[in-house]
Amino acid sequence: MSEKRRDSKNRILRNGESQRKDGRYAYKYIDSTGKQQFVYSWKLERTDKLPQGKRNDISLREKEKMILKDLDDEIVPRGGEMTVVELVRKYILQKTGVRHNTEANYNFVLNIIKKEDFGKKRIDRVKLSDAKAWLIKLQKDGRGYSTIHSVRGVVRPAFQMAVDDDLIRKNPFEFQLATVVVNDSVTREAITRKQERTFLEFVKNDKHFCKYYDGIYVLFKTGLRISEFVGLTIQDVDLKNRKLNVDHQLQRKRNMEHVIEDTKTNCGTRVIPMADDVYECFERIMSNRKKPKVEPMIDGKSGFLYLDKNDMPMVALHWEKYFQHICQKYNSIYKVQMPKVTPHVCRHTFCSNMAKSGMNPKTLQYLMGHSDIGVTLNTYTHIGFDDAKEELKRVVNFE
Repeated sequence: MSEKRRDSKNRILRNGESQRKDGRYAYKYIDSTGKQQFVYSWKLERTDKLPQGKRNDISLREKEKMILKDLDDEIVPRGGEMTVVELVRKYILQKTGVRHNTEANYNFVLNIIKKEDFGKKRIDRVKLSDAKAWLIKLQKDGRGYSTIHSVRGVVRPAFQMAVDDDLIRKNPFEFQLATVVVNDSVTREAITRKQERTFLEFVKNDKHFCKYYDGIYVLFKTGLRISEFVGLTIQDVDLKNRKLNVDHQLQRKRNMEHVIEDTKTNCGTRVIPMADDVYECFERIMSNRKKPKVEPMIDGKSGFLYLDKNDMPMVALHWEKYFQHICQKYNSIYKVQMPKVTPHVCRHTFCSNMAKSGMNPKTLQYLMGHSDIGVTLNTYTHIGFDDAKEELKRVVNFE
C-alpha cells in the first residue's frame, strides 16, 4: 500500500491535490469538456493563515467544493469562455420582432459595452462587486441615470440567460439600481394651468408658430402620446361621432424609414371622445390639411394629418423641435421664463389637470392608455399642498 501524500504541515492530501515547492497548493481536475484544469491557493483549509505578502483568496478546498458542485450541476467551465459583450450580443440576437425603438436601445447599449474594458471581461469572472463598480464608473464618466438604467435593463437579462444556460451560477446584476448609483434624472413636470394658457396664447398669436396651434392644443387637451398623434389619419378622426380612433403609432427609424407600430400597450388601443374645443381644432386641421400630389403610404396607412416639406408624415421629432423653438422665442421676449414644454409635458399636464378636476382614476387610465393604473396615479399626477387643501375642503367642508 502506497504511503499517503502529505503537505508541509503533515496533513494528508486528497486526490488531485498537491503542494508546490514554494508552498502554494494546487488542485488538478478534468472539466466537463474533458480538458485538464488547475486551480491554486496559498491556503489548503479556510482556517489556514495566509503567508505574509500574499494576496488573500479562498482556500483550495473551498475552490474544490465549488468545482465539484459545478461539475455535478453541469455548469459550463469558465463561462464557456464568453465575454460580457459576446453575451449581450447573443442575448440581443434572440430578441426578434421587437419595436424599432427597442432595437435602437439594444444597439445603443451594445455600443457602450463595446467601448468598456468591462465588456472584455469573461462572464464567469464578473462578481456582484464588479457589476456595481462598473455602473458607478459609468456615472462618474458622465453617463446619466436613465442611460445606466437602460444598460442594466439589457445586461441583467443577458446574464440571467447565462444562468439559465448553465454558463454561470449566479446573476451579478441582481440588485436595486438606486442603491448603487445616484438617480440624477430630472422629473418631467406638468406645467400649471396658467402656464398652459400663456403658452397656447403665445402660439396662437405668433405669425410663424400659429399654424401649429391646433395640433399643440389637441396634445394639451387629449393626453395623446406624440407618436399616436402623428400617426392619426383622416380615417381615424370621426368628426360625425366626435371621436378619435387610436390603434397605432407612427415612428421613424434612424435610416429615416417611417413605420407603423401597435400602440405602446394593449390599453393604448382606445377610442377617445372629443370635447367641443378639440372637435373644432380637428375641423380646422382637416380643412387646412396639406394636399400632396401623391398621398404617402406607410404600411398600408395614408391620409396623415400633418405632412413635412417632402410630403412625408411629420414625426415626433418635428413637433419636439417646434416646441423647443417656441420656448426659446418666448423666453427671449419675456422676463418670466416658460419652463421646458415638450409633447410629453402636454401629456403630463392633461393627466394632472384631469386628476385635479376629480376625474375617476379608471376613466383617466383609459384616456391615457396606461396598462397599469399605478402609472396614472404615481407618474403623471402632480398633486401639491394647495390641491390637497382644496380637495379636503370639497370633501369634508374643511375651513
